[in-house]
Amino acid sequence: MSRTKTILRLQAKETRSHLSSSQISLLSRIIERRLLDLVNGFETIMVYASKVPEVDTSGLINDLNRRGVRVVVPIIERETCSLRLSYLPDPSALIPSTFDVPEPLGHELPARPEDVQVVIIPMLAFDIEGNRLGYGAGYYDRFLSRYPHVTKIGAAFSCQQTENIPTDDNDVKMDYIVTEKGVIRCNGKGPLA
Repeated sequence: MSRTKTILRLQAKETRSHLSSSQISLLSRIIERRLLDLVNGFETIMVYASKVPEVDTSGLINDLNRRGVRVVVPIIERETCSLRLSYLPDPSALIPSTFDVPEPLGHELPARPEDVQVVIIPMLAFDIEGNRLGYGAGYYDRFLSRYPHVTKIGAAFSCQQTENIPTDDNDVKMDYIVTEKGVIRCNGKGPLA
């Protein structure tokens, strides 16, 4: 299965690489509006801080902060293969860190995972069933297994959809997947309440 996932990761990166920076910007704004509608009313939301060429979350983070939402971002801990969390009231604190992921190093405001209601997660590829293919290190899967109470929302461009993502016991399905084309409800979930 790991070979199949490796091939799918390469294909997904190749597909996504055909998007221009202007396309990424435009599609990200559409996805941002869909995400804002979907998470409206929640108080504490964890959002990945994007790197190129992922769905850009900088506008989303700014909008959530303006709405008074407590925005939380993950910080990668390579030593423990885990995520620690920090509130992010000021996105200017983000600097490229582990795997070039922007993190608020030196400006951390520790957040408790138990307080997070929704997690918005990057994806390399996804299928209609809510299966997500990440970068392969398993940070999000471990976090989500530990804190299953959160609503899991994957963000991706529609071109990243594939027919079938192979899964094992460690893979955590998304509750929703948001692309520029719409919101896919997975796991039998209805609208967020």
